[in-house]
This record gives sequence, C-alpha cells and structure tokens, in this order.
Amino acid sequence: MKLFITPTSVYARKVRIVVREKGLADRIEEIVTLPVDAAPELLAVNPLSQIPALIDDDGQAWTDSSVIAAWLDGRGGGVPFLPEYGSDAYWRVRRMETAAMGMIEMMAKIVYENRRPEGERSPFWLRRWEDNLVRAFRMADAFDPDPGIFDMGTMNLAIAGTFCDFRLGHVDWRAVAPRIAAVQAELEKRQSFIDTYPR
Repeated sequence: MKLFITPTSVYARKVRIVVREKGLADRIEEIVTLPVDAAPELLAVNPLSQIPALIDDDGQAWTDSSVIAAWLDGRGGGVPFLPEYGSDAYWRVRRMETAAMGMIEMMAKIVYENRRPEGERSPFWLRRWEDNLVRAFRMADAFDPDPGIFDMGTMNLAIAGTFCDFRLGHVDWRAVAPRIAAVQAELEKRQSFIDTYPR
C-alpha cells in the first residue's frame, strides 16, 4: 500500500499513528508530497490534491483521514480504535473524534489566513475562528476524555492539542481543556506519537 503524506500535516499524522499502532508499517510505503505541488501521483489518488491519500493493495484509492483511519483500524492487529458499531461507546468515541476534527479545521483556517499577505488578512475572521476554537476545546473537554484510554476519540483530541501548540502557540487551550491536556501529555509518550511528531 502507498500512503501520501506531509510530515507536518495533522491529518496525515492521524493515519500514520494508526498505521504504527496497528502493526501495518511494514505494509505501507509513506510517500512525502506537498499538496500545493499537485503531483500527478497524488492527483491520481485524490483529484482534490489533499493528504493523506491511500492506495490499497488492490489499487483502490482512499481519501479523508477519518475514513482511512477507520478502514486501517479493521486491517491491523491489536485492540480496535473504534468500539462496536452502534454501541453507546462507539458514538461517544465518534463524537470526540468529530469534535477534534472540527478544532483542527478551525486551526487550518487560521493558519492559511495568516499565510496571506498582512494587508489581505481578515482580523474579523481570525478573531472569530480563534474564539470558535477555544469554545470547541472547552466543549470537547466536557466529554471527560480519560488519559488511560487510547481510542479514536482520545487520539484525535491529543493530536488536536499538539497541532495547536505547533501552529498556534499563543492559544492557551489548556486553560479551558485540562482533561484534553492530560490525554495529550500521556499519549504523546507513545512511540507512534513520537515517530510522527510534526517537524
């Protein structure tokens, strides 16, 4: 299998952690590419030129980090990242995952807006998105994530916190999300997190 990634991408990091935790690293070749370059190899898998993108052993293309991560979860060994479909536990984990991905989307908007020339940036949208982000961290913290539980929900909350530290260090998300901070501190000790830390 081939996985198109960028080492600093939080979306790719999610999938790369699953690959390592599920014992699939020896079956997947990671191909580093920049989406802005619109490399033909990436466009053949994802015409939107977004990462991560996966080509499985049958040549089928997979896109979207949550879809790829869930698919790989069923292909590797170890304890599943997602509980049994339809159970209360399943929906709790998916709600945490969705909250984390929403926060990541907010952060991506802020990062891209700040890359525009200073005179073209919108202070209104930057303020609004940052306020949204802080509110989202507070709301997600109310899910009461447990540092002792490693699933798709806690994994995504942890990488959202790290992405905020990496890209938006001025945002004090820990002040409103101490439970997520505890989860992040614990999960970042795992080898899969160390190996995929954004650099």
